[in-house]
Amino acid sequence: MEFVYMATKGTGDPTLASIPLHMAVNGSAEIGHDVSIVLAGDGAEILIGENAETIEGIGVPPMRDLLAKARDHNIPIFV
Repeated sequence: MEFVYMATKGTGDPTLASIPLHMAVNGSAEIGHDVSIVLAGDGAEILIGENAETIEGIGVPPMRDLLAKARDHNIPIFV
């Protein structure tokens, strides 16, 4: 199956910003689905400056770990 996960939240809500990436890399990609991620609206903030290093939601891995795993799985990220 193919899935597109869209993150529309940024630094203002780190948990909601992290959930789509978490589902993509620790869910769908882990079981072999084709996955891509779209950062739209405030979600684009994730890639600005040091935001990716500092975003840590509640109950999900830190954003830096999620993005590293996306790279490991060769998941395309569109902004």
